[in-house]
Amino acid sequence: MKHVILIVITVVFFACNVKQPTAPLPQTDWSNRIAVLSSSDSLVAGSSYLSVYSHIYTLTEKKVSDLTATISIRNTSSSDTLYLLRAEYFNTGGASVRNYITKPIFIAPMETTEIVIVQKDNAGGSGANFVFDWKIKPAAPEPLFEAVMISTSGGQGLSFSTQGKRIK
Repeated sequence: MKHVILIVITVVFFACNVKQPTAPLPQTDWSNRIAVLSSSDSLVAGSSYLSVYSHIYTLTEKKVSDLTATISIRNTSSSDTLYLLRAEYFNTGGASVRNYITKPIFIAPMETTEIVIVQKDNAGGSGANFVFDWKIKPAAPEPLFEAVMISTSGGQGLSFSTQGKRIK
């Protein structure tokens, strides 16, 4: 009986220390939204900044809680298309983590599209941010960029949101 218990304890110990293969991080597929823009278009260009947190500090600066972030890109116009040229994600140190846009895309009137930063992707850190470059018709309302961060680890839930600010 002692041998069975020893074997079970050994198996449980080694099973807990096995590294699980990590799946590739999900990427937003906007291939069906590619927009062809002409330099002769009379569109107004802008840039917006959005703060995002891939983790926050809890209790001390040594203990962090990783967060899932939903980045919401909202076309606030009821009649005009929004064109997104860049959605670049930066880490706390200001280094580019990734750019989600490789070619200009369109977002239809009143449409919302999202980027999700999964909880295990903590490359951004506590000072992560996005910069969005966009174009709209001259009389169209500006787009809205928001982030909702959430964590539900253990029995505790945590959530908060941020809103983008035009920088150009």
